Amino acid sequence: MTLAPPSTPARITVASARNLHLAAQGLLKSPPKKPGKEHVLQCIRQMSALQIDTISVVARSPYLVLWSRLGDYELSWLDELLEEGKLFEYWAHEACFLPIEDYYLYRHRMISPQGLGWKFNRRWLAEHKKEVAQVKKHIEKHGPCRSIDFGKRDPNTPTGWWGWKPEKRSLEVLFSMGELMIAKRQGFQRVYDLRERVHPTWDDKKHLPSPLECERQLVLNAVKALGCAKASWIADYFRMAKFDPRNQPEQLVKQGLLLKAEVIGWDAPVYIHPEHASLLSAAVNGELKPTLTRLLSPFDPVVWDRKRALELFDFDYRLECYTPAEKRRHGYFCLPILRNGRLIGRMDAKAHRQQGRFEIKALHWEENIKVSAAVIADVRKSMLAFAEWHGTPELDFSATEDAAMFGV
Repeated sequence: MTLAPPSTPARITVASARNLHLAAQGLLKSPPKKPGKEHVLQCIRQMSALQIDTISVVARSPYLVLWSRLGDYELSWLDELLEEGKLFEYWAHEACFLPIEDYYLYRHRMISPQGLGWKFNRRWLAEHKKEVAQVKKHIEKHGPCRSIDFGKRDPNTPTGWWGWKPEKRSLEVLFSMGELMIAKRQGFQRVYDLRERVHPTWDDKKHLPSPLECERQLVLNAVKALGCAKASWIADYFRMAKFDPRNQPEQLVKQGLLLKAEVIGWDAPVYIHPEHASLLSAAVNGELKPTLTRLLSPFDPVVWDRKRALELFDFDYRLECYTPAEKRRHGYFCLPILRNGRLIGRMDAKAHRQQGRFEIKALHWEENIKVSAAVIADVRKSMLAFAEWHGTPELDFSATEDAAMFGV
């Protein structure tokens, strides 16, 4: 869809820009009452990417990001969509679940994985070509496999990616090169198989556009997912390098592929995808009304770009799970609290699944937030829904001074 650029850009407030962003992300209003598997796929398409992380003190991030938008849904649906071939895994913002129709957008990264940095171990491939080929041959002959199927890691090696056993390194090299894909997950462990078996209809000669076209579509997809985007926000969404000059947002505005608006008080414009023209109109008229209260994952697209979260929400956020305990300010795995279009606080929590207990380890409100009875009621309702979804319905505030505030 192309539109003639208007002579005068629309003007919106910062609050309206936030609401436009949240509407595009599916976080403006309450989720569907009875979400189905199709809503999970629709949700991922709306965000364009669902980041994967393995930390499990609460639900793993991809499941949590979906809960924030859908409410109580079946966790198995995400795994089923991957196994059905409607999703695939690759490096986007980081490791992500992605709609299969977007496979072509990442194919050039697979063909030239050197640009992936640490995610592609070039040295390992150069020094262990024979071993890498043997791993691929094993899968070709014996079918899909997990890293664990190759035996145990040497206990004397460190943990983390630098301590991976040789077969795991080879699997990940082949994955980054696009030679292997993730056929499914078992217990959240990757099951690798040959690309031609996981995505048999793909043909580079028939289906692969130029790098310029793929980059342009990634720019457009990022702007669409963000709702409204400063030029400086776009590259981070899919971890893109410096754009070709022909794909700069101002050039895309001239081509009618993007719209432009001014945000009152900002010195840089924002860009909007034409499919969000009606949302922009509603934002201009102050008609986007946020009503949702939700706990967010630290890897939610709303906050995964810390600079953007600060500029758009005045929310200074840092994930502290990799920070020594004595140096943490807020907690190991703090969940941002979204209420009515603002990020009003953060909560460090842990789900004790065997005990059915959801522990609130720390709760921090933003300095500019008035913690009224209505705020408490909305946040408590979201906490209860979150805890119930975990199968840990008992809220435990014993580590904080907030029990009385929440009537527990």
